[in-house]
Amino acid sequence: MTTPVTVGVIANPASGRDIRRLTTHASVFPTAEKANMVVRLLAGLGALGVERVLTLRDRTGVAALVLRALQTHAAVDPHARWPAVEFVDLPVSDSVADTHAGVAHMIREQVALIAVLGGDGTHRAVAAHCGTTPLVALSTGTNNAFPELREATVAGLAGALVATGAVPAETALVRNKRLVARCVEGASLGREEIALVDICVSRQPFIGARAISDSSDIESLFLAFAPPDGIGLASIGGAWAPVGRDASHGLHMTFSLSNTNTEEGVPLIAPIAPGRIERVRMLTCQRLEAGMALPLDAGHGTLAFDGEREIEPARGDRYEVSLDWHGPLTVDVARTLRYAASHQLLREAQWLTAPRLS
Repeated sequence: MTTPVTVGVIANPASGRDIRRLTTHASVFPTAEKANMVVRLLAGLGALGVERVLTLRDRTGVAALVLRALQTHAAVDPHARWPAVEFVDLPVSDSVADTHAGVAHMIREQVALIAVLGGDGTHRAVAAHCGTTPLVALSTGTNNAFPELREATVAGLAGALVATGAVPAETALVRNKRLVARCVEGASLGREEIALVDICVSRQPFIGARAISDSSDIESLFLAFAPPDGIGLASIGGAWAPVGRDASHGLHMTFSLSNTNTEEGVPLIAPIAPGRIERVRMLTCQRLEAGMALPLDAGHGTLAFDGEREIEPARGDRYEVSLDWHGPLTVDVARTLRYAASHQLLREAQWLTAPRLS
């Protein structure tokens, strides 16, 4: 008996609901739209041979709406090529622990890839546990530098081509950079956290609401990449020295306290959140080479990873930040579908003759 082609789906029910919804004019991804995106993703996956999907339960209604859509679809078109959907039976805590546990379960089930619907923080949580399992990154968060804002149906088609092996991994997949903060001295010795986009040293002494929403809080930034057309903290780097995802280096930037009367530093303007244009004064900017470890001076502040404060360093803790190429593999949707077209992989006949789930 052959093992069914299986894909995992992580749809963060809390993505796009942080405090920046109150302080900016960011778009809202309601529960119904997240469920609709999952359904559209399933349509793309099933059309090209994915037979089984694992996804998580939640208390906000995403899973319930997906289940209702599946039942309705089965009644209307019972012969459609949709994958069998299994809702993983794991405890629900309404925290990032749900994502960690869900990804670990999917890896044990040997999923071919994981589709992630969320923002930078959700993808960071998945990347911490996915290992070599590739991701289809879809944006449903507030600040989205890492995931793409892309139609889920199209992403599902590309994901299916990768999951079934129709498009080779060396063509379809991209290896991403990551930032790693390690405590090398003090009470937290050995603690390690990763970021896919940025690590920020915030002047705020407490974690509080987590999100970095005020430019005066930013003391320094470590950036894995800095797109000139990006949003979030990485846009500050993009305003001065853009760095691509495929570049061999990142950036380290430091800033003055912008609400003082000093003229010290280079004034920059950047969109640090949707609808929020902030001004900062950059003191220094240097390349962060892969393999280079730089000291991180948190002082009395906090450390934020991909825009969210996570660590209040204890007295005596000393951290270092490094850049490496051990970030997650992601599906390059455009390149995958271009390969499929050039090799005529989207001819309907070959998929119609493939076995269906009963």
